[in-house]
Amino acid sequence: MRIGELAGLVGVTTRAIRHYHHLGLLPEPERLGNGYREYGLRHAVELARIRRLTELGLGLAEVRDVLADDAGRDLVEVLAELDADLARQEAAIHERRTRLRTLLTEAERGRLPAEGPVSPELASFFSELGDTGADSPMAAKDREVLALIDTTAPPEAREQLMATLLPAFSAPGAVAAAHEVYARLDALADAAPDDPRVAEAARALAACVPSELPIGEALAEGNTLLDTFLADFSPAQAEAVRLAMRTAAEGGAP
Repeated sequence: MRIGELAGLVGVTTRAIRHYHHLGLLPEPERLGNGYREYGLRHAVELARIRRLTELGLGLAEVRDVLADDAGRDLVEVLAELDADLARQEAAIHERRTRLRTLLTEAERGRLPAEGPVSPELASFFSELGDTGADSPMAAKDREVLALIDTTAPPEAREQLMATLLPAFSAPGAVAAAHEVYARLDALADAAPDDPRVAEAARALAACVPSELPIGEALAEGNTLLDTFLADFSPAQAEAVRLAMRTAAEGGAP
């Protein structure tokens, strides 16, 4: 049979057959006197096997290993690896669907964060804060940075951050204290860095910072994220935040 007939029989394209020839996966018959290649039953059997393996999800390099007589890996080994990879993909899909269900539930309750889709942990934290500082520019910036960290931080770091923040802001009076801090910082929008209210705002902010947070690392010289974060603040607000972070890191009073 001709290449088109072989392709139609097995359910692949002639282009795929030529590609398999090029890769050495499928033997290529010699041309006959009329210039055409004549394919036989053995070609159809081998091509069907290649199709079955690729439909299982094997890459062509893995198919070559399976088909090669002297391959160091047999079909069982390759299929076991494929099964493990599919299990990882299945777990990732399950996690994504869990996140989507959480977001849909929050959306139905009218509580989807303005920052957009975030992790279930951060969504829970935003929910815990409720409408605290809803009209506060400083609160909005704080939430934006938390959403940025939520997106860019490694999973372990994100989990550690949420494990620290959630209990801290679930404590009695914590949400009210956060509201007061936002109000104090908002009031410094047009103030000078030496304004007496800077120290007051710093003390209030330092009192809200959980002791478990790695403040010392954030204060390290050359911290791009911190510099970028504070560049969006007024000079007095930036001074208050830096002073509060130093206070929290040192465990003293500003």
